[in-house]
Amino acid sequence: MSEGRYDLLAMGRSSIDLYSNDIGAPFAEIQSFAVYVGGCPTNVSVGTRRLGLRSALLTAVGEDPVGDFILSFLMKEGVETEFILRKPGRRTSAVLLGIEPPDKFPLVFYRDNCADIELTIDDVSAAPIEESRALLITGTGLSKEPSRSATIFAAERAKDAGATVFLDIDFRPDQWHDQRSFGVVLRHVLPLVDVAVGTEEEVSAVGMDVGAVLASGPQALVVKRGADGATVHLPTGEAIEAAPFPVEVCNVLGAGDAFASGFIYGYLQGWGWHKAARMGNACGAIVVTRHGCANFMPYERETLEFIEQRGGF
Repeated sequence: MSEGRYDLLAMGRSSIDLYSNDIGAPFAEIQSFAVYVGGCPTNVSVGTRRLGLRSALLTAVGEDPVGDFILSFLMKEGVETEFILRKPGRRTSAVLLGIEPPDKFPLVFYRDNCADIELTIDDVSAAPIEESRALLITGTGLSKEPSRSATIFAAERAKDAGATVFLDIDFRPDQWHDQRSFGVVLRHVLPLVDVAVGTEEEVSAVGMDVGAVLASGPQALVVKRGADGATVHLPTGEAIEAAPFPVEVCNVLGAGDAFASGFIYGYLQGWGWHKAARMGNACGAIVVTRHGCANFMPYERETLEFIEQRGGF
């Protein structure tokens, strides 16, 4: 594994998130929204930073006040923002979310002409991939050009440098011009990936079963199963079950990114698969009791105490 200035370089989507303050209200009846920061790799950069890792983010925002908002938050969190680009003529992405627990969370993306999908190979060339122990890429980053080629190039560089490549499958159907192309692209990227993370539905969307995914290259496929915990599948055929931490759900959005943060933290600590997945489960459990994503990621001590209070790893 490569060593360097950063433990994790996360690449891809960033956004301003508007989350309904009216818990349980249908979307058409929402009266107000709270304003946060979001986007899978952005959330993970914050989540891993709060857990004590040295985290950097490669994304892009517009030359607009929304971009200022995101950058200000990330700088306060201690995430390295040096590699966040401003894209003239492009807008910073936005997301609106309704919250109707336990299982209805309508999500609306505003990503027309958005900045982060304009990341280029040149942007990746200037990023500190060889100075990072791990790289996180996402399915949404592969949805359109030029971000698609830039993301693949980043994975190639990380692989060559000996960094661990994490893939959050992150299937957002409405971000692809043809949903079938998602599987086509992901199947070609998997040989560059060391650890793939996704839900059962996302793995199914790749168009391969667990065995085929692992045969294509990754050393592990981590399947997030929400209230049922997580399963780490290995090429040997072994499936390692990590039990969940039952909690009362407020908002499930952000739980997967919190899981990834905890899992990556555990992996980079040198923990075994089970312990790393339990750390991920704990981070996810904490976040589902809260209102948003990046702003509510748990801290290292908080998470370890949460686990200890519930019987340990």
